[in-house]
Amino acid sequence: MSHRSRPWRNTTHDWAHDVDLAHLAGVRRDAASLAPSGALHLVLEVLAHPLDEAVSTGAGEVVVEVTVHDDGSVSVADHGRGTDTRLDAAGRIVRKPVMATKDLRFFDTPGAQTLPDGHPRRGMSVVAGLSEWLVHTNRRHDGAWTQRYEHGVPVGELTSVDGDGTTGTTVRFRPDPALVAEVDVAEVRRLATALGPELHVQVSGPG
Repeated sequence: MSHRSRPWRNTTHDWAHDVDLAHLAGVRRDAASLAPSGALHLVLEVLAHPLDEAVSTGAGEVVVEVTVHDDGSVSVADHGRGTDTRLDAAGRIVRKPVMATKDLRFFDTPGAQTLPDGHPRRGMSVVAGLSEWLVHTNRRHDGAWTQRYEHGVPVGELTSVDGDGTTGTTVRFRPDPALVAEVDVAEVRRLATALGPELHVQVSGPG
């Protein structure tokens, strides 16, 4: 039985909803608590996901490129399997709603994982909700697409992109100026190594 025909099981996100506006509004109201180290915490939230992939699949390691851009945005690109997708009853692609709904592991259970900045992990919805904009590009063997979010809310539909024979996920986001917007490249390098030996992070940008 293929993964597309199995019943869906909500282990990290509720697949039945694409966006949770109330949750995103709560994220924005609670920015100081959810991202106490500002934009740096958002980078660590994104880096934790490819590490999950390497550990859960038994791949052993994953290479991630972090780029701090001149416009203040940050991109994090990995070479994993890409964000999980399903087909609905009409055969349309449904992507795992990691950006615009809460991660059940970290919002609904006590004792959330602590990231290397010393603050609890809360998931990708915090990154999306606390960014002016975020673009999620997903490459899987069965297709590739991209989608833009503004303050966590999807803007438009999934847009197909040409496949290039690779798989993986790229998340580029511009932290809200209300946060400490400047990302210290040296600090990203230092803290990324503390996430785990499976994660090999290459950081580029000013500083």
